[in-house]
Amino acid sequence: MPKTIIVTGAASGIGLACASGLLADGHNVTAADIGAIPGALTAVAPKGRFLAVRTDVTSLDDCRQAVAATAKAFGALDGLIHMAAIHSSETWDQADGDHFNRILAVNVTGSFLMARAVGEYMSEHGGGAIVLTSSGSIVSSGVGGHGRGGPAYVTSKAAIVGLTRALARSLGGHGIRVNAVSPGATDTPMTAEYSEAARKNAAARALLGRIGQPEDIASVAIFLVSDAAGYMTGEIVNVNGGSSFG
Repeated sequence: MPKTIIVTGAASGIGLACASGLLADGHNVTAADIGAIPGALTAVAPKGRFLAVRTDVTSLDDCRQAVAATAKAFGALDGLIHMAAIHSSETWDQADGDHFNRILAVNVTGSFLMARAVGEYMSEHGGGAIVLTSSGSIVSSGVGGHGRGGPAYVTSKAAIVGLTRALARSLGGHGIRVNAVSPGATDTPMTAEYSEAARKNAAARALLGRIGQPEDIASVAIFLVSDAAGYMTGEIVNVNGGSSFG
């Protein structure tokens, strides 16, 4: 049965792959991003099953407006796949407090605010599923430089683990499942600044011998909002080609 899903960060990378995959599977999709949604997606989206909204996830009002627009357009809201995030490759001696706090505001507070807005709706309409996004960098850590995640980014993605589990406990009684996907190195605009050596090292760490594609991660996120994952909550699912098992 078709579901209605909000996908944040839908303008590029894994978020775009999630929106495309959900539409291909026959679901209704609200593509939310602070930037413009690519015309290539809007052009192929089936009429009546797609909505694009500009959303700043650091604003609770914006998050609530995305939820309200979705409910108005489709009459329901069954899931959230939250991919919106910003990157930081600044090293420990480059990042100042303002930079660090900006990364946390988007990646951590933004995740909470979007989940809160969706949770408010779902708690009054029969529940649903939320998928947040951590990162494999929290296992191997990262020092930044060459486009790789630095301390601010790694810290923000580590916080998603705690947030996912806290929300799973908070919302479970309302019939809302909360899980997270934790991607390894993936070929997206966020990793576009990797040096060639960094890309080769990332591929070498993966037992499958390559870095991920957006669709590799999207397929797992889509599974987590589906009924097939109906007895999963509070889990962090690693999708990294075997680069770590933690």
